[in-house]
Amino acid sequence: MHRITRRTLLAGLTGLGGAALAACTTRQSAAPTTDGFGASASPPVPPVTVNTAVGPVVVSGEPLRVVTLDTDVLDSALTLGITPIGAARPAADGHYPDYWPASRVARIAYVGPAGAPDLAAIRALRADLILSNQMRDGDRYDALRELAPTVLTQTTGAPWKANFQLHAQALSREAAAAAFVGSYQRHLAQVTAAFSAAKLLGRKVSLVRFVEGGGIRLYGKQSFPGTVLAEAGVGRPDAQNVDQSDFEIPLDQIAKADGDLLLYATYGDPERAGTNATLASPGWQALGAVRGHRAFPVDDQLWFQGIGYTGANFMLDELQRFLGA
Repeated sequence: MHRITRRTLLAGLTGLGGAALAACTTRQSAAPTTDGFGASASPPVPPVTVNTAVGPVVVSGEPLRVVTLDTDVLDSALTLGITPIGAARPAADGHYPDYWPASRVARIAYVGPAGAPDLAAIRALRADLILSNQMRDGDRYDALRELAPTVLTQTTGAPWKANFQLHAQALSREAAAAAFVGSYQRHLAQVTAAFSAAKLLGRKVSLVRFVEGGGIRLYGKQSFPGTVLAEAGVGRPDAQNVDQSDFEIPLDQIAKADGDLLLYATYGDPERAGTNATLASPGWQALGAVRGHRAFPVDDQLWFQGIGYTGANFMLDELQRFLGA
């Protein structure tokens, strides 16, 4: 099956879930879309003190010139109506996530790879705020805060909801954040009700990621996609029903990737990531999900890098389609 494209997803969105996603990509009163290239029409907002992973940080009210240095903060900013003036990307990604319309990301300046950003490029943008996490940028925090107030969460992935609230506080968009959270919860309730009606709750969904330079990874409950699946009421294969984010397996243990539904993605080049070799292997071909035509490729930038409310909303729609609910 071909990967479901962003265009297809946008066309298929319905109900409150679709309304939530539409709110993420269009102007709305709760979170007017702004960017560092123009001015906000809102009255001045006082500075806020954000309790970050490295201590309190004072941020100017409603910062507009925002730089994001990881994929989760990019999702948060765009979801809340802020188009960053600059953003990092994972090293193997040649573009910003295409689950966002091109019109939202076309003017974002590239500031280097996530985990190794170009400080000179960030300095040139004259940012009001830098958003990232300790895992990516803890070792360069002092250099970053010389350029602009820098808000770091401790990590990314599983605590994405708490991180989103911190991002919203730093961006002075807490009211908008509450509206998006409410929309997501209603969307989630619709999806779980559909799964329940179709007797799909508990269906075991496997998550596999082929990583250039990192082998075959299976994802557990303490990962971004793992938390979304758990909220949707679907189960996980025994090998992945673990309280950790992810773990690597050798090809001879590929049976651990089996499930009632198998979703797989590739970060980087499919040849160098081992995707092509694994999919052609006897072990992969013997998996029940593969033999039953229930193994589907998904967008890595969405499922494993989205890490935010807009990404999660799209994932719920894809999951519902894959399971046929």
